[in-house]
Amino acid sequence: MSAPGTLFGVGLGPGDPELMTLKAHRLISAAKVVAYPAPDDGPSFARSIAASIIPPDAREIPIVVPMRLDRYPAKAVYDRAAAKIGEVLSAGQDVVTLCEGDPFFYGSFMYLFERLSGQYPCEIVPGVTSLTACAARLQRPLTARNDVLTVIPGPLADDDIRARIDAAGAVAIMKVGRHLKRLQALLADMGLLQHAGLVERATLPQEVVLPLASVTAETAPYFSMILIYKGDEAWMLPPQSSS
Repeated sequence: MSAPGTLFGVGLGPGDPELMTLKAHRLISAAKVVAYPAPDDGPSFARSIAASIIPPDAREIPIVVPMRLDRYPAKAVYDRAAAKIGEVLSAGQDVVTLCEGDPFFYGSFMYLFERLSGQYPCEIVPGVTSLTACAARLQRPLTARNDVLTVIPGPLADDDIRARIDAAGAVAIMKVGRHLKRLQALLADMGLLQHAGLVERATLPQEVVLPLASVTAETAPYFSMILIYKGDEAWMLPPQSSS
């Protein structure tokens, strides 16, 4: 019986293909089997980042997760995907699984890892996170000196977000999306609106970088982040950062 294949969780970075690591590039360009998350109504963002280096003869395994506002039973999706990938690994083939950003920083790969890591060899390839990419695009240090950085999911309740911001020195709010106006109002009430910047689709051609106070849209794309610098006076963006 042949040795099982290795499951690779490969971080792709925030979107710009040039921000992939050399190791990610090497693994993807030599892959025989590539898996990746995909919506049910459009192309896979993860695949689009690596598209130019996926071998044309590689077998592809899309992990299709329907995009719904209501909670979709994702457990069944990852159960099926793990079973399919497990068959490939049992046959002795490696599987390179693509993940936007970093596999273990809000990455969907973790759901495959928890199902398969006890049975097969696994290797995690870290990637540039959206957190550091957004700080770079805003041209502000993410943290300084003894600041405590807190990362907050946007869907949390206002009272929870408020308490976590109060206790932090620097703050990143992820998964902004349809919560944009609520978060904007909360930060205004806390006196922090002028200390916050918004980045949409960091490093991509459609990127938007703005002071949060100047944002008039009702919603933001899913790939958006608010960074709050509590020690700053007023939010000023370098002229070359806006788009």
